Amino acid sequence: MPPPSGDPRKRRTSEEARGEILDAAERRLVASGPAGIRLQEVAADVGVSHPTVLHHFGSREALVREVCERRFEAIHADLVAAIASSAGGAEQIGGMLDSVLHALETHGHGRVVFWLALEGMLTDHDHLRLHNVGLATHALRSRKRGAEVPPVEDTLNVVVLAAFALLAESVLGKSILRDAGLGGDRAASARFRAWLARLLADYLERGPRA
Repeated sequence: MPPPSGDPRKRRTSEEARGEILDAAERRLVASGPAGIRLQEVAADVGVSHPTVLHHFGSREALVREVCERRFEAIHADLVAAIASSAGGAEQIGGMLDSVLHALETHGHGRVVFWLALEGMLTDHDHLRLHNVGLATHALRSRKRGAEVPPVEDTLNVVVLAAFALLAESVLGKSILRDAGLGGDRAASARFRAWLARLLADYLERGPRA
């Protein structure tokens, strides 16, 4: 586990303490998954008391949820900005897929999404903010296709397909790719995302077939 980052003698504002607790919890989340977040250990990392952590977050579950929401907000902001400046080509879409997968896989947040869902904690309709990603994607599609753009529901379905693929890949990707006979290494994962990017770019450009 990472060494404690806090100093018990340090005087913090409430906002500083809250931010340091979230940072410490995220480090443990990345290292060990949700099971690695224990309030006493997070408190020790920061140099505060266990009741202080409870004061700021109320419960372990609320702390885990807020850690994830903060990370998802950052992913969402970067992704919407990238879509807004994109021309919608396969290479650009591939870069976005790679970036999101890196965040989900490297920081352990893909596993956490499934954990939150199984624990019944993924209840907020905008937790992953996919609707806003879908609207940004639809705006890009409208710029490219003008009056011929399909209904927004069609674009939202495309975004959901990509989200399903990335979430599954972040947790089960190597196993699924290996089981399908595509290989189980990073090169196989990269080839899959490149294929998915071409599929998405072509669909966004041409739309549903009659």
